[in-house]
Amino acid sequence: MSQPANAAAVAAEDASRVAARLRKIIEGHRLSPSQRRIARYLLERPAEAVFLTGNDIAEAVGISQPSVTRFAFALGFTGFPEFRDHLRAALRDGQDAAAEPTELNAVQAMIDSELRNLELLRDGLADPGRLLEVAAALAASRPLPVIGLRVSAPLAHLFGYLAAKAHPDVRVIDAPGSAMEDRLSRAADAGAAWALAFGLPRYPRELRDGLVWARRAGLRVALVTDHSVGALAEHADVVLEAPVSSQFAFDSQAAPSVLCAALVHAMLEALPTREQASIEEFENSAAERRLFLPD
Repeated sequence: MSQPANAAAVAAEDASRVAARLRKIIEGHRLSPSQRRIARYLLERPAEAVFLTGNDIAEAVGISQPSVTRFAFALGFTGFPEFRDHLRAALRDGQDAAAEPTELNAVQAMIDSELRNLELLRDGLADPGRLLEVAAALAASRPLPVIGLRVSAPLAHLFGYLAAKAHPDVRVIDAPGSAMEDRLSRAADAGAAWALAFGLPRYPRELRDGLVWARRAGLRVALVTDHSVGALAEHADVVLEAPVSSQFAFDSQAAPSVLCAALVHAMLEALPTREQASIEEFENSAAERRLFLPD
């Protein structure tokens, strides 16, 4: 190998080590949208990352220099210089390169973080007892209010859409404030015993207020969220946890989506046989009406 080619290979290996260390630092930390932009900027140019100043990054990303400092703080460093020194240390040893598969590009690495989240969810359900107990309680609640605001609203609607195939009275609530309070109170008056809430980051203050109101109305609350402790969890009777990846521009919810599907499955299994039969009736009706295209 010629000297220039060898130098290029060494530079590529150094960049891989820096990128691996940066991914390792970021993983597990909750970053704001501007902080994620900084992280993506550095991951896209690891060879330059160890030489950039806070001002360089602020100008390139279009943010203030204090925002770069807060980025370093969020990752556990006293400032950007310490963060940069930690990256430079990756050039002096190959431990991180061995720990992280260097063949992954930035997008693959983000997806890899979701695979780890799914493994955490799977391992956390080794004993499905609590999931099954919650599912049985939700199945017995008539009606069943399902709460989801902002980014959590799609999961609430997904659960509601699927659960309504068999549960006779699922009520999805995606509007905050007095409208939510009214609907929760009416559900409680109609005989509801439980409410299911989806609370994923970023956590709306209005959702916390809704959980407080639900319990005041006499409902027990099951909460699907990414952490078993926190501002929302203290207002729930039971918490089902599914980790969320913050390495994308917006949080990815692969694990919460799988937990949602698992909870629906368990709830349908807990319903009386006559209500489970409604799913088969729908399938027969759909086939007669040709609602769906053939596979």
